[in-house]
Amino acid sequence: MTTVSATYARTRLYDLIDEVSSLGKRIGITKKGETKAVLISSDELASWEATIDVMSNTELVKGIRKGMEDIKKGRVVPWEEVKRKAGL
Repeated sequence: MTTVSATYARTRLYDLIDEVSSLGKRIGITKKGETKAVLISSDELASWEATIDVMSNTELVKGIRKGMEDIKKGRVVPWEEVKRKAGL
């Protein structure tokens, strides 16, 4: 992650926004040498929010873990069979 001072961020905010939105960079903003904030794209924020929503749903997390365990143990149905049974 690139870090810049708050003073630099203030003077170059539009350039930093372009870097974050077009290149997917994260830019830490420091105050007295310590990172106090991070500039990220709105797409990345939405992704983090969706992840938090999923991870805060205990039933959904249990289902994901069960599915991962099923895959590890070979309890899967091939995609072609699923399509055939669905008449696709």
